[in-house]
Amino acid sequence: MSTPPATPRKRLPLAPLAAIAAVVAVAGIGFLYVAGRLGDTPPSARTLIGAIEAAAGPHPGYRRAHSRGVCVGGWFEGTADGAALSSARVFAQDRVPVLGRLSIGGGDPHGAEAGARVRSLALQLRSDDGADWRLAMNSFPFFAVPSAEAFLEQTRAQIPDPATGKPDPARMAAVLAKYPSARAFRDWAASAPWPDSWANTTYNGIHTFVFVAPDGRRQPLRWSLRPRVPLVAMDAAARAAATPDYLAAEFARRLAAGPVAWDLVATLPAPGDALDDPSQLWPAARPTRTLGTLWLDTMAAQAQGVCRDVNFDPTVLPPGIERSGDPILAARAAVYAHSFNRREREIARGQAPEATGQEGPR
Repeated sequence: MSTPPATPRKRLPLAPLAAIAAVVAVAGIGFLYVAGRLGDTPPSARTLIGAIEAAAGPHPGYRRAHSRGVCVGGWFEGTADGAALSSARVFAQDRVPVLGRLSIGGGDPHGAEAGARVRSLALQLRSDDGADWRLAMNSFPFFAVPSAEAFLEQTRAQIPDPATGKPDPARMAAVLAKYPSARAFRDWAASAPWPDSWANTTYNGIHTFVFVAPDGRRQPLRWSLRPRVPLVAMDAAARAAATPDYLAAEFARRLAAGPVAWDLVATLPAPGDALDDPSQLWPAARPTRTLGTLWLDTMAAQAQGVCRDVNFDPTVLPPGIERSGDPILAARAAVYAHSFNRREREIARGQAPEATGQEGPR
């Protein structure tokens, strides 16, 4: 893969509730596995991964979350606003090479792409001073639950009952009743438009980070990638009729016509906005700054693409960008390392799917 030289909502009945709750749980798996509030010890990470595997099934050689995806490449162009907020070189360099991965939520590496409620984009930007910036973003605007304990409850509620082969909807209903953010996430999943492309999907960083300006000023913010491609929504009939690789095929057709772009937009908080809880959404009226533009122009299957062996740990930050006090963010590095090492061991043992001619791991 080459890199170039830019209103209140109605309450839902139980049956639809169970289906939407499944989306909540899968999205939670996709996010907290990649980002859990688990503490620093490997046993905690193993416990969570065990619950994820019990819910989604074991798929050696694949990432346990966002298992289906493609590698992508391109470049990033920073803005003057970005350079004013942060001393990170990525905002001053003309073009920063990018490699990344587009994926869908959930742990099934063979899941139908158009049927995934959650889309994700992970990136690695490496500037000419050698600094590395990794971002892991999702299409949902906030996290579904406020803690690791809540996430574990949510994940275990999705484990199929051996007697029926399906999760017990009453267990997920109990999680939704307990956590307001899970109910808000359910409402988002039920009502938000369903983009027909990775290219017109908005990707959110969820966490608060701190930008450090050249003069030392510190600015907390959250970022998102906002597409330049207009949103076109898919209805249920279109999703049902789509091929399993619909998103990858559609994105390849777009790239054949030229690069696809998103603007990296920072949202600035007001006093009282939660800085350390990604389940709390900031109001839409908060001021924003455009930090730069991401351009993608190449794509490769993940089995052969360079993204396969990248750990997209969003706590890998360049000088000029720092973590906030978010305890979920603080725990991510240990979880990423544990899960990445497990997958790499499976690949080394010949358990990777490409050994049997299947699509490769995330």
